[in-house]
Amino acid sequence: MIADREVTLTVNGERVTQRVEPRQNLVDFLREKLGLTGSHVGCEHGICGACTIRLNGMLVRGCLTLAIQAEGAEIQTIEGISDSGEIAVLQAAFLKYNALQCGFCTPAMLLTAAELLEENPSPSREEIRQYLSGNYCRCTGYQSIVDAVEDAARTMGGGPS
Repeated sequence: MIADREVTLTVNGERVTQRVEPRQNLVDFLREKLGLTGSHVGCEHGICGACTIRLNGMLVRGCLTLAIQAEGAEIQTIEGISDSGEIAVLQAAFLKYNALQCGFCTPAMLLTAAELLEENPSPSREEIRQYLSGNYCRCTGYQSIVDAVEDAARTMGGGPS
């Protein structure tokens, strides 16, 4: 049996050192060790997108990343990004358009939409759909999510191209 290893990383601006099993994935580490339950475990194959987090500024699937691979990394979860106010406009739009029905996919949708609007402040509806295509939603049919992202883009000074 391989012994647990110590990992040190920065999560939502706070330095954290914990012992982890070498095979523990990052999303389970965040949920079980740190109590950050906003990122969800869905398919455990990186397909559904529910486990999406930011690792050194890039969106990654937390179920496909081992916690020990994050040694020294900067992690941002939905909790940290929400607390900072970074996604307040998107959150308001999701609420306005009822784009968060059960909420399971919502954290990953918000993180992905925030990245899209950072890269492209004026996405078309097709660009929004394409960008969010790696995140599964079983409740909304995506229409309300696309409406919300489009509205947030307008509110933030962009809008459909």
